[in-house]
Amino acid sequence: MSKIPYIPRYLAPTILQITRTFPVLLLTGARQGGKTTLLEHISAESAGLARRLVSLDEFEIRTLAKRDPALFLQQYPAPLTIDEIQYAPELLPYIKTAVDRDRTPGQYWLTGSQQFQMMRNVAESLAGRVGIVHLVGLSTAEAGKVPYREHPWIPGQKATGTHKPLELLALFEHIIRGSFPRLFHSTPPSLDTFYGSYVQTYIDRDLRDLVRVSSLASFEKFVRICAARTASVLNLSDLARDSDIAVSTAKEWLNLLQAVGQVFLLQPYHTNRIKRLIKSPKLYFLDTGLACYLTGWRNPDVTSRGAFAGPLFETFVVLEILKSYWHRGQEPMAFYYRTKEKYEVDLVIEREGKLLPIEIKLGSRVSAYDLRGIEHLARAGFPLGSGAVIAPVRESYPLREGIMVVPPTVIG
Repeated sequence: MSKIPYIPRYLAPTILQITRTFPVLLLTGARQGGKTTLLEHISAESAGLARRLVSLDEFEIRTLAKRDPALFLQQYPAPLTIDEIQYAPELLPYIKTAVDRDRTPGQYWLTGSQQFQMMRNVAESLAGRVGIVHLVGLSTAEAGKVPYREHPWIPGQKATGTHKPLELLALFEHIIRGSFPRLFHSTPPSLDTFYGSYVQTYIDRDLRDLVRVSSLASFEKFVRICAARTASVLNLSDLARDSDIAVSTAKEWLNLLQAVGQVFLLQPYHTNRIKRLIKSPKLYFLDTGLACYLTGWRNPDVTSRGAFAGPLFETFVVLEILKSYWHRGQEPMAFYYRTKEKYEVDLVIEREGKLLPIEIKLGSRVSAYDLRGIEHLARAGFPLGSGAVIAPVRESYPLREGIMVVPPTVIG
């Protein structure tokens, strides 16, 4: 069991359900997001789920797994947790053979922090045999130890068990700290120490084999420029120009950042009803603390009044909503909406045949003017459900019929 204090994660019930159903579980997510700690805790606390943990970060173990996968599985029999499975994809066909011989649920738990090649190998080797879930950093509800709620957040949902609202300064302290579990413990490292080490380790360990060594300095510059553009519509040409690289390289590196769980691309919502829609995705960093570190925003008071405050708040809110789905084993049908005439809705969730519009506004004064994007959706004939404006207010209140103004802490 990990010596680091455990913060309960909402994904645990889903992992237990998958373990009762599938012979293999794959838990993906960026490094330091709490994957191994979560599985260790479930293994220790759940009856009948005790298992050995082996990490392919260890050179000798990884060498054996790659050189002789059959011997590896003999030496480490199921039930088994294999950490960082992407380092030895050679194991996957042998795991497939093992579970085809014995379809007992819950035999193998796998974790991985590099999704691209790993996911391709899993899809080819373990189709129909594996349940896949995704873990990112702590949500504010998890960090505040709010009791687990079965369903993800949607507009119009009654808030239950949420913790008290954060004042603006406290909110930006949370945004700058980010969501890595290690930073919420009683003796956390300094932010500069943690994130400096994270960036260096991340580049050295996870990307050295994937990016040409001669390009690592350029890649780090590219990552910082991406962080500065969180919550903005992606323009690959501008991104490449500012990074002094080719557009093809920018596309390759952005795909790499997606694959290792550092950025998320929110796709635009469009149908053939309206042809003049923006078709580029929006770029979001998956941890606001890392984005702040990479862009040099360290002071909560200064940051809350600076030019980067709006994009950071939007990133924070979008991630909170996505976490409410991912950490319950669900994939949201989430988009943004923007026309070339600049009618915009920050987030749209498609659910049960309706669009649930969500505006994100950094400011306590919300007015009907902030609903012009939602009104444009309605005029275009889209079937709308309940909507919300998420703002740093203390209490939820109705703005008009079907639209509530809510603080971000109601999301969980």
